[in-house]
Amino acid sequence: MLRTDKTISKSFFGANGTAEHFIAIESDADFDLAGQIADLERRYAAARQSLGIAPGSAVFRRIFVSDAMNQATQLQQSGFVADEDGSPVALSIIQQPPAFHSKLALLAYHVDDPNGLTKRWLTPRHVLINRGELAHLWSTGLSTGAHEAFVPVAQQTEDAFDKLVGVVAGLGGTLAENCVRTWLYVKDVDVFYNEMVARRRDLFLAQNLSAETHFIASTGIEGASPHRYDIITMDAYSILGLAPSQISFLNDFDYLCPTQDYNVTFERGTRVTYADRAHLLISGTASIDARGAVVHPGDVLRQLDRALDNVAALLRAGDARIVDLMHLIVYLRDPADAWRVRAALADRLPDVPAVFVQGKVCRPDWLVEVEGVAIVGEERPDMPGF
Repeated sequence: MLRTDKTISKSFFGANGTAEHFIAIESDADFDLAGQIADLERRYAAARQSLGIAPGSAVFRRIFVSDAMNQATQLQQSGFVADEDGSPVALSIIQQPPAFHSKLALLAYHVDDPNGLTKRWLTPRHVLINRGELAHLWSTGLSTGAHEAFVPVAQQTEDAFDKLVGVVAGLGGTLAENCVRTWLYVKDVDVFYNEMVARRRDLFLAQNLSAETHFIASTGIEGASPHRYDIITMDAYSILGLAPSQISFLNDFDYLCPTQDYNVTFERGTRVTYADRAHLLISGTASIDARGAVVHPGDVLRQLDRALDNVAALLRAGDARIVDLMHLIVYLRDPADAWRVRAALADRLPDVPAVFVQGKVCRPDWLVEVEGVAIVGEERPDMPGF
């Protein structure tokens, strides 16, 4: 683990020799944009050096920005678009202002394999990493790309999923069998979320995703892309070559109801089991009870506690503990709550890297939402290796 004034990381070391590293960094708010990019690059390089992470191990980077339309161009010309050795990295740039007044924050994910990674761009939006029997597809910034005119939200939702479905199909997969995680960013979520949800439900039915089969772990939250008229932007993670026995879905009905009970279509969490480890992908989780009602309206700290209790319940369903979390993203409706929320989270989970951003949740009464990834060790030689 690495911790400095603006950097925190956590690592998992697997029995097969492959390590996974999650790094969260805030830039220094005292600089202008160019200075904050340079500061973020410097802090990131120092973290990689301190952790001994090999060049070529970067898989995914999400940069949370305060003003995507004005900041994306400089970021796309920075060192974040590729790894140190020039190899591909899936880069997500999303407007969710960091909660502590900086312009930029970073969440980075590295897979440090002694044998190296085989990575390639399929398109500028899709990076494929081949590992043994499996191929890991990271997709970022999927959208209509609407610069000049507004496109209806239903069509924007369809466009984003079509771009994912087409690439997965080209690799011999399907959305239902291979996509394990999505992030759907909705500009002005209070207005447009329900339109996205309705179109996604129809799209899922066409892709054999239903209450009778399963859904996909997901976060639906306020966020914006650099494109002026885009309402919907999506990131996704898919795994090609998955065996059905590797996947299970997480819930605890003493704490949370099935999402379809209130007409949304996502899994609370997904467990992916490998020979030496399991990944538990926890969807955006808020202060909700087993009837689907908002708990503790108006009290952000009690809502945080209930959200974390819900996460802990989901993890227990997957034979993991909340301390097994490798990172959290904390979405706040009101960034004025950030200092109190960070202090409360540090008391409960002091060793879990967290990024705090402004992101309105899909119900106005929810003041905070959290998501994350946990990793636990496994001894399952019958499963494919990670």
